[in-house]
Amino acid sequence: MTDAEGQVGSGSAGATGQDGVPEDVRRRMALVLDVDDLVAALRTAGTLRDYFGVAKVGLELYSAAGPEAIGSLRDLGYEVFLDLKMWDIPTTVHRACRVLGALGVEYLTLHAMGGVDMLRAGVEGLREGAAGAGLPEPCALGVTVLTSDDSAPDHVVPNRVRVAVEGGCGGLVLAASDLRTAFELAPRLQRVVPGIRLPGSGTDDQARWATPGDAAASGADLLVIGRTVTHAEDPVAAAAAVAAAIAESGRDG
Repeated sequence: MTDAEGQVGSGSAGATGQDGVPEDVRRRMALVLDVDDLVAALRTAGTLRDYFGVAKVGLELYSAAGPEAIGSLRDLGYEVFLDLKMWDIPTTVHRACRVLGALGVEYLTLHAMGGVDMLRAGVEGLREGAAGAGLPEPCALGVTVLTSDDSAPDHVVPNRVRVAVEGGCGGLVLAASDLRTAFELAPRLQRVVPGIRLPGSGTDDQARWATPGDAAASGADLLVIGRTVTHAEDPVAAAAAVAAAIAESGRDG
């Protein structure tokens, strides 16, 4: 969740996890669990728990395991980032987000392409669901342009950032190359950046990728990290390299 300045997490910079990873670094790292098997997802999440504070559940895992995935990851101590990119008529989004808000997620994505009314409905539903379950209010994240898309005209990201702000979102999902726009138009919103790749690793389908050090130094609050770690020959070593790059970017700044 956010502190008063809109930054991710509130852990002390001096606190460290079991492997010596600073707590403020762990809370900036979201582990992507894009698999259709909850047992496999939990195995990966358990192995990498010392490096990641947030676990991302996307369409694939949620379709396979549903709310059980959220509860199981919370039991492991993760904050849960539910990435469903909600996009439908406002009434439907409101009702669905009300259900999801009661599940205990910390983050939920809604696609800004859906417009201001849809985003407002989703934000309200998310708030109502969490409040009804006695939970803190989750952060609604407005998705701007996917990092796999390098064809969107220049005006699209600024327009969707404005829509996310007007729709009441607490954060944005955008490429590292769009962080300057986020700072200019929505300085208080959280900045969530996917498409993170270690130098020398494959970019896969990410057209607008960034290294963890560059994304962190450019102002990403939460870095969404998947295949560069989970498909690495040594995932633990790869996670340690990502954490070190983020920590180093903070020292450089």
